[in-house]
Amino acid sequence: MELKRVVVTGLGALTPIGNTKDEYWEGLISGKSGAAPITYYDTEKFKTKFACELKNFNATDFIDRKEARKMDKFAQYAMVAADEAIADARLDLDKVNKLRVGVIWGAGIGGLETFQEEVLNFANGDGTPRFNPFFIPKMIADIAPGNISIKYGFMGPNYTTVSACASSANAMFDALNSIRLGHCDVVVTGGSEAAVTIAGMGGFNAMHALSTRNESPETASRPFDATRDGFVLGEGAGALVLEEYEHAKARGAKIYAEFIGGGLSSDAYHMTAPHPEGIGVIAVMKNCLENAGLKPEEVDHINTHGTSTPLGDVAELKAISEVFGSHAKNININSTKSMTGHLLGAAGAIEAISTLLAMEHGIVPPTINHTTVDENIDPELNLTLNKAQKRDVKVAMSNTFGFGGHNACVLFKKID
Repeated sequence: MELKRVVVTGLGALTPIGNTKDEYWEGLISGKSGAAPITYYDTEKFKTKFACELKNFNATDFIDRKEARKMDKFAQYAMVAADEAIADARLDLDKVNKLRVGVIWGAGIGGLETFQEEVLNFANGDGTPRFNPFFIPKMIADIAPGNISIKYGFMGPNYTTVSACASSANAMFDALNSIRLGHCDVVVTGGSEAAVTIAGMGGFNAMHALSTRNESPETASRPFDATRDGFVLGEGAGALVLEEYEHAKARGAKIYAEFIGGGLSSDAYHMTAPHPEGIGVIAVMKNCLENAGLKPEEVDHINTHGTSTPLGDVAELKAISEVFGSHAKNININSTKSMTGHLLGAAGAIEAISTLLAMEHGIVPPTINHTTVDENIDPELNLTLNKAQKRDVKVAMSNTFGFGGHNACVLFKKID
């Protein structure tokens, strides 16, 4: 069976450094940090008092107030990003065959704030279970693609992938294969997360996963730096419209790039820690290259998982050196989490969007906040430190890994 070609025709981004894809891009290339003191709740007793929250975002500016009240933040974010991506793709909703348009979404946690509020309300009450009738529909992770499909009448495949921080990269790979195999003409895909909550921050603090650089939050996310002390939690959403190539060409759509492959693997090692030699990461990048039919030396740019954790950053860069050999030093490597923080289940989507925009504009966004060399990292690797670099990016890869050892990798190629 001959596989269909798949291209990207629409993008939408809602991030801590910009509430549209264009604002997000401007934030990326200017090296803007999205980290700041938390405004959502009193952080006095918390170890970490900062995060990468959305700025100047009001859901009711985009969603009817009555409908917004029925959605957790993560679902609101999904709807806003998807709306932008669908508009960007300029789909004619009256002509597209909605039976062949799917929505495949990623969320690592789902409606955490809704769950937290309902349980606290019950615990602080008189023991009578007075739960909001929208408690379950707001909380469940699959409601985000459900809401998108309901709004637009898309009747193709509709579900959520859950693989912790790899969730939206998993969703993109599933969406790619749905079109490749001829099941869909178009798929809206991506991911969203809204875990900057008491439960989210408290839980990650208990794991010692978060940076505690409270005196300087804007510099706390510092991937590859010797003084990194954990990741910075972020929130938001990223959405991509994927389309069968001939379908896109027939309607004269703008094409950002071809989505040429993806890969999955498992570390099979530890609940939260990466394999120190990056065995699972080596496997996922090799799987991705094989799936795309590309050689390692064809890759120009890698947006790493790069969370700013002591173990994870080193393991990933070792894996890159193993897979790409001497070519590794010719690749522009970066971590945009240095600016956005870690969006968990939405990370794969917004980082894939960064790679696509780097291809479009010929600029690789920087890894900011780097001040101290880590002796465990190969000094010949180009980590795109502190300043964006011009580069004709023809092939770009994006890595995303999740607790549980889930690894996902996606690969895009510029169409001549």
